[in-house]
Amino acid sequence: MHVLPADLIRFYTAQAGDILLNDKSISSLQLDEYRSIISLVAQEPSIVTGTIRDNILMGVDPATANDDDLDRVCREAEMYDYIQSFPITYETVVGQKGIALSGGQRQRLSIARALMRNPKLMLLDEATSNLDTETERSIQSIFEKTGKGRTMIVVAHNLATVQNADIIFVMSEGRVVEQGNHRQLLRKKGVYWQMVRKTFPN
Repeated sequence: MHVLPADLIRFYTAQAGDILLNDKSISSLQLDEYRSIISLVAQEPSIVTGTIRDNILMGVDPATANDDDLDRVCREAEMYDYIQSFPITYETVVGQKGIALSGGQRQRLSIARALMRNPKLMLLDEATSNLDTETERSIQSIFEKTGKGRTMIVVAHNLATVQNADIIFVMSEGRVVEQGNHRQLLRKKGVYWQMVRKTFPN
């Protein structure tokens, strides 16, 4: 079965098999309750016309969040100093689709929004694929630091993004062909090993 982030979020229902969370089928869980424990960081962050505050608090009851919470998630997303450099900080308008922000800043804003929900499960769908190498490394470091205590599912083509994962599932034509951690997969000298050799020839 080829599971997509959209299946995990329950935008769609899996056509075959089942997806379990703590041994329970996700289709048996209350949709609102299930989605309340999930955050998604996508390849193209959804930035709305409005302020930095509006974007971080999207999907969160503003009454349950204060500036201390905003400061915390922005520090975790490594954009606090950038925001504080603006005269009106969180009230700064980002423009249509976040045009006033760089690609890395838009992704950090998306991460801060995801962390504001304090999710038990975080889905990263090609979250660093559109970034330059230096920014990608910085974002990857953020994910590694903020991933403690929660489950993170990472969909990525870039091997550097997944090599520190607890378990890697190698997909081919919609099927899992190998699984294990980075070292285990290298020892198998199979599909993953070949991918690593092509990506890092030296």
